[in-house]
Amino acid sequence: MSEPVHQTPSPNPGSGEMFDHIAGRYDLLNRVMSMGIDQSWRRKTVAAMELPAGARVLDLATGTGDLALMIARLHPDARVVGSDPSSRMLEVGVEKVARSGLADRVELQAGDAQALPYEDDSFDGCCIAFGIRNVPDRSAALAEMARVTKPGGRIAVLELGEPSVGWLSPIARFHVRKVIPRIGGMLSGSREYKYLQESIAAFPSAEEFARQMQVSGLNVLDVKPLTFGACTLFVAEPQGAAS
Repeated sequence: MSEPVHQTPSPNPGSGEMFDHIAGRYDLLNRVMSMGIDQSWRRKTVAAMELPAGARVLDLATGTGDLALMIARLHPDARVVGSDPSSRMLEVGVEKVARSGLADRVELQAGDAQALPYEDDSFDGCCIAFGIRNVPDRSAALAEMARVTKPGGRIAVLELGEPSVGWLSPIARFHVRKVIPRIGGMLSGSREYKYLQESIAAFPSAEEFARQMQVSGLNVLDVKPLTFGACTLFVAEPQGAAS
């Protein structure tokens, strides 16, 4: 009788373990699949937080640290904490932080957005880019972001979506639905990027997600579709803050 074949179970879609598998090529994949526009989206996210001098900032789902490093470069007196559940993504990020010369102001930590280890009102600004889509309990993560952000501090959520704005949106939708998974699969040699397209399609509309933010303790100040709606920037503050 032949021995049973034991297969390593696939990581849960969107989990830190799943992102461990693609960490080494994650930055390259982002640049190629977004045609370099992702960095522009990040700059808009940093600007939307309207950070004060000497700000302490939390970047959730920091991944390899792209947004955390951008915050530190654009705000030379800011201190940034980046948190992510993927150990391998953080390893890549720590190497990038060391090369950048910003290790004295950027710290990357393992963490779960649904249960943050920080005290109330700990940060002047909080952000998450391309990560809220992967959080199992989004409402819990949003409530945690509201909790750890100081009154009047800005919270910026940048997330991908199916393009729906403008006459070129059908072409952009084709890119998201068909091109991105193919390019991702070819470059990474994995099937994780099929999850990317599926998770984008399943993400709520901008209006619905803004309502979820409001119910989770945030005052939504602005909802900005970017690049035909391929990405949306949500800007909010903790409820009870003076606008």
